[in-house]
Amino acid sequence: MLAPSSPAPTKNSSRQEDPMPHAFAHTLKSFKFGRKTGSLYSLPVLAEEFPNIRRLPVSMRIVLESVLRNCDGLKVTAEHVRQVANWSPNASRTEEIPFVVARVVLQDFTGVPLLADLAAMRSAAARLGRDPGRIEPLVPVDLVVDHSVMVDHYGTKDALDLNMRLEFKRNRERYEFMKWGMQAFKTFGVVPPGFGIVHQVNLEYLARGVYSTPQGVYYPDSLVGTDSHTTMINGVGVVGWGVGGIEAEAAMLGQPVYMLTPDVVGFELTGRLREGCTATDLVLTVTELLRKHKVVGKFVEFFGEGTRTLAVPDRATIGNMAPEYGATMGFFPVDEKTIEYFRGTGRGKEEIDALEAYFRAQGLFGIPLAGEVDYSQVVKLDLGDVTPSLSGPKRPQDRIELGSVARQFTSLFSKPPTENGFNKQAETLQSRHLLHAGGETPDTKVPANPPLKPAALVSETEMEYNKPTLASAQHEAPSTPSAAQHITIGNGDVLIAAITSCTNTSNPGVLLAAGLLAKKAVEAGMKVQPHIKTSLAPGSRIVTEYLEKAGLLPYLEQLGFTVAGYGCTTCIGNSGDLAPEINEAIAKSDLVCCAVLSGNRNFEARIHPNIKANFLASPPLVVAYALAGTVLRDLMTEPVGKGHGGKDVWLGDIWPSSDEIHRLMRYAMDGDAYRRNYEKVKAEPGELWKGIHGVSGETYAWPASTYIAEPPLFTTFDPQPPANDPQQDVSVRNARIMALFGDSITTDHISPAGSIKESSPAGQWLLAHGVMKPDFNSYGARRGNHDVMMRGTFANVRIKNLMIPAMPDGSREEGGLTVYRGAEGRPEKMFIFDAAMKYMAEGRPTVIFAGEEYGTGSSRDWAAKGTQLLGIKAVIARSFERIHRSNLVGMGVLPLQFKGADTWQSLRLDGSELVDVIPDPALRPQSDATVVVRRSDGSRQEISVTLRIDTAIEVQYYRHGGILPFVLRQLLAA
Repeated sequence: MLAPSSPAPTKNSSRQEDPMPHAFAHTLKSFKFGRKTGSLYSLPVLAEEFPNIRRLPVSMRIVLESVLRNCDGLKVTAEHVRQVANWSPNASRTEEIPFVVARVVLQDFTGVPLLADLAAMRSAAARLGRDPGRIEPLVPVDLVVDHSVMVDHYGTKDALDLNMRLEFKRNRERYEFMKWGMQAFKTFGVVPPGFGIVHQVNLEYLARGVYSTPQGVYYPDSLVGTDSHTTMINGVGVVGWGVGGIEAEAAMLGQPVYMLTPDVVGFELTGRLREGCTATDLVLTVTELLRKHKVVGKFVEFFGEGTRTLAVPDRATIGNMAPEYGATMGFFPVDEKTIEYFRGTGRGKEEIDALEAYFRAQGLFGIPLAGEVDYSQVVKLDLGDVTPSLSGPKRPQDRIELGSVARQFTSLFSKPPTENGFNKQAETLQSRHLLHAGGETPDTKVPANPPLKPAALVSETEMEYNKPTLASAQHEAPSTPSAAQHITIGNGDVLIAAITSCTNTSNPGVLLAAGLLAKKAVEAGMKVQPHIKTSLAPGSRIVTEYLEKAGLLPYLEQLGFTVAGYGCTTCIGNSGDLAPEINEAIAKSDLVCCAVLSGNRNFEARIHPNIKANFLASPPLVVAYALAGTVLRDLMTEPVGKGHGGKDVWLGDIWPSSDEIHRLMRYAMDGDAYRRNYEKVKAEPGELWKGIHGVSGETYAWPASTYIAEPPLFTTFDPQPPANDPQQDVSVRNARIMALFGDSITTDHISPAGSIKESSPAGQWLLAHGVMKPDFNSYGARRGNHDVMMRGTFANVRIKNLMIPAMPDGSREEGGLTVYRGAEGRPEKMFIFDAAMKYMAEGRPTVIFAGEEYGTGSSRDWAAKGTQLLGIKAVIARSFERIHRSNLVGMGVLPLQFKGADTWQSLRLDGSELVDVIPDPALRPQSDATVVVRRSDGSRQEISVTLRIDTAIEVQYYRHGGILPFVLRQLLAA
C-alpha cells in the first residue's frame, strides 16, 4: 500500500517512460521545494502556446496536466492535449478525454468482486498457457474494509468488540481472499477492518497531494474509486470520482479513464454560515440547489470569498455529496486551508513543501475569485442564507427546513407514492401500538444484549443468536411515569438514530457539536427512550480519540451513542435488526416509522426494510431527534423533551455555540495522533486480522465457497478480438419485456444489497447449499459469488415492476417480480430471476423500460453485472445516471434513451409486447436507434431513441462483449 511519509515514486514507472519523443517535451521544467529540485510538465509554459489555459477552471487544468504528461502518441495523443487546452465553456461535447489516474481506491463490497475478476483473468490466462503474472495492477491500489461491520450490538461499551468478532466470523472467507490478493499482486494493499470508512481514510491517510516518478517528475494526486463518494477527496484539491468496479479495473490495468469533455459549473459561495448552522445544513442546501440546476455528468468547481473561508472538512463534506447532486465532482482547488489540513493530519514536511511548491509552480494554487475563470454556468449561494435542515424521507435532495419537518411528514403521510408520499389514511397518523406493558421501572431495566461475559468468553453461537429484543434495550428507561409502565410506537417515531457515514464523521465540527449537545442534554437530565436503536460509527479511530480527549464521549455513551464499529454501518443498510416486537408492530399496524442518520443515502428500504421514512441530518440533530423520539415534534417551536423534574428542554438550551466547538477543535487536528494511528495499519492491524490466513500463489485455487466463486466472464473466452465489422448485426430481436419501471430506480433497487430473505431466490440457493438462515450475512458480503448476486438482482423489497397489475386499491405489489410469458404467451407471475432463467433457456433476449434517473445511487458494479447475467440485452429509459450507463456498456448491455416526450407509458406498454432494438450497425456514439414494438393483436409501432454508447472507446468495449474481455485481450497480446 502506498502510504509514505514523503512523496513517493509511483509503481507504474513503465508508463511514465515515453515510448516515443514527447510532442511537448519543451514543457518539462524544474521547480524547487525546500532544498530539493523536481521536474514537472509546465502548464504555464504550455499556456504560451495556448493562452486559453489561463482561463480554464482549475479542475480542467489538472486534467490537462495528466493528458500532457502522459502524451505518448498512442493512448494519449498531441491532439488530445490541444483539445483539452482549447476547452471552451459552452462548446458541444463530442470529444473524449483519456485521463490517466495516479491510483485507485476500493471499498470491500466492490473491491472483492473486482479482485475476483482479476483472479478470473489470471485463471483464464493460465488456461490459455499464458503467463498469469501479466495480469497486474499498473497503478497503486488500496482496498479499505469498511462496509462489512453491522450494528448487531449497540449501546454498551463492549459493542465494538462484539461487532468486530461477528464481522470476522461472517467474513472470514472474504478476508482470506483479500490476503491472497495482497501476496499475489505487487501493487495491491488492504487497510484492515476497524480503521475507518474508505473516504475518510483516503482523506486522512492515503492522499499524498503529489507523487513523483523514479525520474523525479512530479504530478498531482488523482484517482478513481469504486464508491460514488470517492468525490470526498475533491475537498483537498484531488481530481477524482467514483466509477464502477469494471471501470476501476480497467484503470488499474493500464487503461485511461475515458470521459466526454465535461461542462464545468462554477459554484460561487459568498458570506459566512450563521450561528447554529452546520456543514451538513450547507451540503443539503447545495445538494438541493444543484439538483435543480441539473449538473448530472458535469464538474462542479467551488470558488469565491465564501469558499475561501471553508475548512477542508467542510469542503470534503460538500464534495462527498456530489453523487447526490448528480455531478461527476464537487471540486475545491488547493490553497492555504489544504496545506493547513495536511499539516494537521500528520503529513510530512517534505511532502507538504512539495505539494505547495508544485501547485504554485503550475499556477494552480488558490481559490479563484469571480471573473478569474471561465465556467459553463455559474450558481451562487450566500452562506448566510443556509438554515438548519434535514433531507428526506426518501431522497437526499429533498431538503426540509428544521421547522417544517413535522409538517412535511404529516403532509407526505397521506400523499401518493408518485409525490414521495406513503399513501396512508390521514386519520391513522396518531395511532399507536403497544409494545410492552408491565411494572418495569428504570431501576430494573435489563442492560442491552444480556450476556455480560468478557468478550473473549462469548461463544460464536451466543454472538450469532444474540439478536435484539425489547428486554435488551440499550438505555435507561425514560423518567416519565407513563413511559416506565409501557412503551408504544407509532407513525413518525424515531426507531434508529445513527451517527454514521463518511459525509459527516470526517468533519470534527459536527462530531464535536454532537458531543457537546449530548453533554448539555445529560446535564439537563434528558434520556433517550429504550427502544430507539442508537449507534456511533466513526469514520476513523481518530474521531474516538478526539471525542475522548475533549471529554465528550461519556455523554454520548450515556445517551446510547457508544462506538459500534468503524465503518459505514447504517448508511449502507448495515443497521442490524430491530427487536422482534418492533418489527411485528410495524408490520401489524402498517406503521411509517423513521430513521435519522448523519449519512448521505436514504433511499427506500436502504436503512432497514421495515423503516419507511429516513432522514439525513447533522450529528447533533441525530442526537436531538433521538431525544425527541419522533419527527412529529417541531424542534423549533416545541421542547425536545423533558429534563430534571419534568422541566421542558428546548433545542436552544442544548445547542452548542460555534465558539464552544472551536475551543475543542485543537483535539481534532493533532498531526502526531494521525501518524500514530495510521502507522498501525501495517505494524499493528489487530489480532483478528493477523489470524486470517490466505492461500498463496499467482493464481487462485477457487475452493468451494458460498462467498467467493470464479465469475463466468471468461469461461468461453476467445483471445482473438472480434472482427470490427460495421455491418455486423448488433440488433436485439423478439425480446420480451422483463420490467416496466417508473422514475428514480436506483442501483439500490437493482443491485443486491442489505439482508437476504429466506424466501428469496438467493435465500433458497443458500439453504440448498447448506447455509443456515443465521449465516446468510448480507448481499454486500457475498458480492464475490455470482450465484447469490444474480439471484438478488432486482430483488429489492421496495422495487415496483409496473407490469404487475395494480391491486383493487390502486397500490402496486412490491418486490422483484415480473410477468413471465412463455411460448404460448400465457402470463405467469414469478421472481425476475426465475423468469430470466426461463427466457435464457428458450434463447429469448429481454429488455427493460424505465423512466427518469435510472441507476442513481451506489452499488453500481453488480447493478450492471447482474443485469447482464440475467440475459437483459437493453435498457430503454428517459435518462441514466452517469456511472450506471457506463457500466451497462462495460458489461455489454445497450443503454438507450427516449427522445422528447416519449415514454414507455406513451407507447402504452403493458409487458405483453415483443420488442426489437435496432441500433446503427456502426454503433456511432449517440446515434439514432429504432425501437419496434409488436403487440399481440398484430399491430406495430416504431420510435427513434438515442443510443447511449457515448464514446468511441465504448464502441470497442461493447463489440468485445464488455470492458473486461477488451482489457484481457490487450494484456495477453502485449
